[in-house]
Amino acid sequence: MSRVCKPDLFFTTRLHAAFYLASGTLSWRLLYEPDMTQHNPRRFTIDAAVFFPALVLLFGAILMVLIIPEKGSDPFAGLQNLIVSTASWFYVLIVSLITVIVVVLAASRYGDIKLGPDHAEPEYSFVSWFAMLFSAGIGIGMMFYGIAEPVMHYLTPPLGPGGTPAAAAEAIQISYFHWGFTAWATYAVVAMILAYFAYRHDLPLTLRSAFYPLIGERIYGPIGAAVDVFAVICTTCGISVSLGLGVLQINTGFNYLFDLPIDVWVQVGLIFATMAVATVSVTLGLDSGIKRLSEINIVLAVLLLLLILLTGPTALLLAGTLQNFGAYVAGLIPRTLDMYVYDKTDWFGGWTIFYWGWWISWTPFVGVFVARISRGRTIREFLIGVTVVPTLFICLWMGVLGGSALELISNQGVVELGAAVQDNPAVGLFRFLEFLPASQVLSVISLLMIVIFFVTSADSGAMVLNMLSANGVDDTPILQRTIWTLVIALAASLLLLGGGLQALQTATIASALPFAVALLGAFWGFGKAILVDGAKRQAHSIHTPPAMAAEGWRDRLKLLLDYPDNDSVQVFQRTTVRPAMQSFAGALAERGVAARVVAEEDTLSIRLEASHGDEEDFAYEVRARSHLLPDASLGMDEDSRPQESFVRAEVHLAEGGQDYDVMGWSQEQIIVDILNQYEDHLHFLHTVRD
Repeated sequence: MSRVCKPDLFFTTRLHAAFYLASGTLSWRLLYEPDMTQHNPRRFTIDAAVFFPALVLLFGAILMVLIIPEKGSDPFAGLQNLIVSTASWFYVLIVSLITVIVVVLAASRYGDIKLGPDHAEPEYSFVSWFAMLFSAGIGIGMMFYGIAEPVMHYLTPPLGPGGTPAAAAEAIQISYFHWGFTAWATYAVVAMILAYFAYRHDLPLTLRSAFYPLIGERIYGPIGAAVDVFAVICTTCGISVSLGLGVLQINTGFNYLFDLPIDVWVQVGLIFATMAVATVSVTLGLDSGIKRLSEINIVLAVLLLLLILLTGPTALLLAGTLQNFGAYVAGLIPRTLDMYVYDKTDWFGGWTIFYWGWWISWTPFVGVFVARISRGRTIREFLIGVTVVPTLFICLWMGVLGGSALELISNQGVVELGAAVQDNPAVGLFRFLEFLPASQVLSVISLLMIVIFFVTSADSGAMVLNMLSANGVDDTPILQRTIWTLVIALAASLLLLGGGLQALQTATIASALPFAVALLGAFWGFGKAILVDGAKRQAHSIHTPPAMAAEGWRDRLKLLLDYPDNDSVQVFQRTTVRPAMQSFAGALAERGVAARVVAEEDTLSIRLEASHGDEEDFAYEVRARSHLLPDASLGMDEDSRPQESFVRAEVHLAEGGQDYDVMGWSQEQIIVDILNQYEDHLHFLHTVRD
């Protein structure tokens, strides 16, 4: 029987057979259909269940620390000691598990899945994307600890005597270890989970969405609100502490360059001055504010790195960086699992466990922000971009700056640099620059970088806090966005004035423990979701394009080379696609499946939807999509071209565009194509049901 001459009979026979695949019940529904109420960017969009409780609890905690500053830090310090003595193994287990997840996912076939629909493209260039994630992730810390940490590890290593060649190599390798792949993998895995559910399954871009596979639609209730309240508090406290410490380095830089007094009230003034700049950046938005500042700072960072490398012992620094990087990579697994069980040292809790807790506690902030700027990238591209590239840069940074400082101390006898760093880490960078040519110029560049990193951390943090308290919406009124810059400035200033930075920093680290437990559930839920997604991709077969009548090939060729415009495609959708979809929907209805055909004017599309109850629904959409005209030699000369672009009638499924054009097909051919895709969908349901 010819599929061309008898499409209706062929279609109904296959449809009847396909329904035998649809029996049973899927144990977990992957997709959730959110409320599609139109958002008005001129009106406040606040999740009251998150916004108000978070502010009350946040400032309540800050006031508690400030009222009893001397005693307030004792319970937090005791809690940190308890965590180090009893739960350090759990922190090590979590970061080890995260590392394994990142490596396995990036190398697996699931790495091809996009963080968004299949047709989505990255919103930002790689350079802009890297600049923003780096500025938000560890920008200020890179400036603060680039000199300080290698010097402190060199003078007081975890084991053995300090000030030796072995201590120098270990100091650089430990700095790589604390700031390298493990730290970025922690950020990457949470950001990946959030971006996956937000952009591929239309959930809010807030922390609660990471737990959708575990609690389902209850993420929209009190449990989900509590998760986002926790995220707001952790994010605000982490940013406030980081900025409170960062402003110490800004004050030190101004003191070094311009003799500005080092005073707590000066620091408060600097906080509000830089937060005013951050407010302007938030007002301008992500593209005009955060992105531009991040790009400027990456350029300055590369410039400073090159100047230090070229004015120092270049060959020695490059050789040392390469050697220490090799040792770091070779020893990554044993160093990760080394908990000094048989050679107890306070260094392990004060450094490594502190860092693991700090990175985990920062994942709500960095995870949401990195997810926000990563739509359209594949999982593999995302994981490599967020882990490997920053690790290479930070290793080069630590190798050049830290290696230069250690060379001054160990080979040139500049012992006062080590003493200055141990006395005040914030002054380490500026004291180091004294021993280089053009130290004033380098100091000005460094101070400018610190200020910009300060601003980018603040405005990206304000953007994330706004999203967490507004159901993931970032297109909100300017006043609503600037509220959070004021909250951050107040929190950091109060903690600085009251001497509560250290206590709240310790509390933030301690909060990483319950969050790490919750992350295990998020990993498990994401694993279930990605397996289902992979099964769906595997269930899609490659179908031969529906046959056409022999005499119709000339019309088809003419259509291809005429490059249809938007009006032509819309006529085709109304006269061919819609009737084909309505015929298919009618046949589904006869079999008891609820189906409808929907026209979307804003996307110039017609969509067939078939509901399968608790299982994943089927969607087949034909969308008008504009493309630039190809080379002038194809079909027409340049003078005869009526327009610069043409339009295709592209097929989209629930997971996104399939990158093929049905313009000019007959109704019968459209029906057969819908049937092919529907058969694959039912096969997918059957696969995951097993």
